[in-house]
Amino acid sequence: MADSQFIKVLKGEKTERPPVWFMRQAGRVLPSYLEMRKKYSFKELMRSPGLAAKVTLLPIYDLDVDAAILFSDILVIPEALGMELSFTDSGPRFAKALKDFDDPASQLKPDASKLHYIYDVIDEIQKTKPQNIPLIGFCGAPFTTLCYMVQGLGTNHTFPDAVTLLYKDKAMAHKLFSAITELSIEYALNQVKHGISAFQIFETHAGLIPSGLYFEMVMPYVRKISKAVMDAGTPVIFLPKGLGTGIKHIKPDDADFISIDWQTPIEEARELVHPNLGLQGNLDPRLLMGSKETILETLERYVPFGSKNHNWIFNLGHGFIPGIPYENAKLVVDWIKQTNWKRN
Repeated sequence: MADSQFIKVLKGEKTERPPVWFMRQAGRVLPSYLEMRKKYSFKELMRSPGLAAKVTLLPIYDLDVDAAILFSDILVIPEALGMELSFTDSGPRFAKALKDFDDPASQLKPDASKLHYIYDVIDEIQKTKPQNIPLIGFCGAPFTTLCYMVQGLGTNHTFPDAVTLLYKDKAMAHKLFSAITELSIEYALNQVKHGISAFQIFETHAGLIPSGLYFEMVMPYVRKISKAVMDAGTPVIFLPKGLGTGIKHIKPDDADFISIDWQTPIEEARELVHPNLGLQGNLDPRLLMGSKETILETLERYVPFGSKNHNWIFNLGHGFIPGIPYENAKLVVDWIKQTNWKRN
């Protein structure tokens, strides 16, 4: 994998261009994936090693991105903690939400064996992927995972009961965070054992609480996951979406790269974030609903930044959204690869 742009940048090497991949790249915008969804449910695709491996690799062939990311879901951890989960047309839903119990922690029944099928998926990906393509593993960060577990569904993204828990019962919140973190570490290290090249921690809902509260209540658990993976020799990318200026408090011991959301200009992020931390991001995915001219005009604004910053991975500020034309996603990848980044 010596010629992988993605691996080179993670290792701190200089490259002629930034590597590119997209969050949620293995679905939503790919015609090939949408055809598979006509035959299989999301859960069927996720649980079959052959199908999940195929979906994981579709963006490599259809978009020509520089890295694959495991086709799975952050809610496999709550499921392995004993919560009954279904994926509906309106999003994920738990049969019983933790907010409905006086002692939510007592409802958790950890069973790590429920995650074993995912390691079979990784093995199948390793057997079938191109040799020079790295595989990114991932898990949900503790707060985002907690939000879904407490609220019980994913349609209300303000998660009022989960946020209230952090203020109303900190002791209970810590119990839940500990359970999520312990299983997430085991899950992450097993992904490492099965050969992933990098690991991303998705904190999609960091912006729901003040950054001070985030660093008090949540960040210690993120650090535990990140440290375990980094100590195992695998680079970590941390996405704290919505954390705002709080990103300045993230240190090189916390992650190798920080994924910047679309709310924060990449130049400002570079000034805020520790210089030894790489950056990933941060194109607004909604831009890809626009015209080709609008997309290219916005992309050109990244050249001055990219010419000076080698420790940068091009990505979105969040995942693909439904309805983005496939041609626009491909346009971005082609532009990244064909542009003169003016690097010495």
